[in-house]
Amino acid sequence: MQSKINWIDNLRGIACLMVVMIHTTTWYVTNAHSISHVNWDIANILNSASRVSVPLFFMISGFLFFGERSAQPKHFMRIASCLLFYSAIALLYITLFTSINAGLSLKYLLQKPVFYHLWFFFAIIVIYLVSPLIQVKNVSGKMLLALMVVIGVVANPNTVSQKIGGFEWLPVNLYISGDTFYYILYGMLGRAIGMMDTQKRGINGLCAAIFIIGVAIISRGTLYELQWRGNFADTWYLYCGPMVFICAVSLLTLVKNTLNARPLPWLGFISRHSLGIYGFHALVIHALRTRGVELKSWPLLDIAWIFAATLTVSLLLSMLLQKIDTRRFVS
Repeated sequence: MQSKINWIDNLRGIACLMVVMIHTTTWYVTNAHSISHVNWDIANILNSASRVSVPLFFMISGFLFFGERSAQPKHFMRIASCLLFYSAIALLYITLFTSINAGLSLKYLLQKPVFYHLWFFFAIIVIYLVSPLIQVKNVSGKMLLALMVVIGVVANPNTVSQKIGGFEWLPVNLYISGDTFYYILYGMLGRAIGMMDTQKRGINGLCAAIFIIGVAIISRGTLYELQWRGNFADTWYLYCGPMVFICAVSLLTLVKNTLNARPLPWLGFISRHSLGIYGFHALVIHALRTRGVELKSWPLLDIAWIFAATLTVSLLLSMLLQKIDTRRFVS
C-alpha cells in the first residue's frame, strides 16, 4: 500500500500544478483577439495539457475510497469545513477588494460556489456519499479498455457529433447525461487502474504517446472552434469530454508506473499543501489580474510570472494555515 501511496502523492502534486496552470492561462485562451496567434497557441497547449487535473483528483479520491474502505464521518466533516472556510475567505475577498455582490453570493451559497473554483468541493462530496456503496472489483485490462472506449468515447454525450449523409453515428445514445456520472466513473477507474498490474512492456511509451496525441487533438480542436465560431468555445476542454477522459487515464497509468518508488521531494511538498493551494490560488490570480500586477505586453513571460507568483503566494498561505490548523481540518 505504501508504494501505491507514493504515486498518489506525486500525481496529486502534478494535478495541483495543472490546476494553477489552467487558471493562469485562462485569460489568454479566452481573449484570442487580444494577443498574437503564436502566444494564444502556446497558452492553448498549456491549458489543453492541464485539463486532466480535475479528473485526476476524482481518480485519486476513487482510488482511496472505492475499495475496502469508504469515506468516514471525519472525511465529510473535513470537506464541509473546507467548503465553509474557503467560501468565507472568498466572501471576505469579494467584499473588501471587488465590486461583486457579496450578498447574492451568500444567498446562493448552496446552489453555486461563492468563487468559481470552489465548485470542486461540492462535486467531491458526491464521491464521498456513494463510496459506501461502491467497491471496485479487479477487472482485466481488456474489459476495462472496452468499458473506457464505450462509455468514455462512443457513448459520451460530450463527443463531437459525427454524421455520414445525415446519419449520426457518434455519439451513441446510451442515455448517459450529467457530469456527475463521469466524476463517479473517474473515481472507479482510479481504483481499478490503481489495483491493476500495469507494468507491461511498452505500456509507458504508449501512455505517453496517447497523452501527447490527446493534448494535440484538444488544442487543435479548440483552435478549429475558435476559427469557425470567431470566439473561444470550451467544447474540447470539457473535463468529461472524450479526449480529456483518454488523457487522464493515460497520465494516471504513466505516473503510477514511473513515479511509484518514492514521492519526489518537490511534488510531495506540493501534494501536502494541495488543498490550501487549491483553496487560495484562484483568489491570488484574480488579485494579480485585476490589480494590474501582470506583464501582458509579454504574454509568455506573464504566464510564467502569474503561475510562479500564484503558486508561491498560495503555498505560503497554505504553510501559514497549517501552522494554525494543526488538525488539518482545512489545510
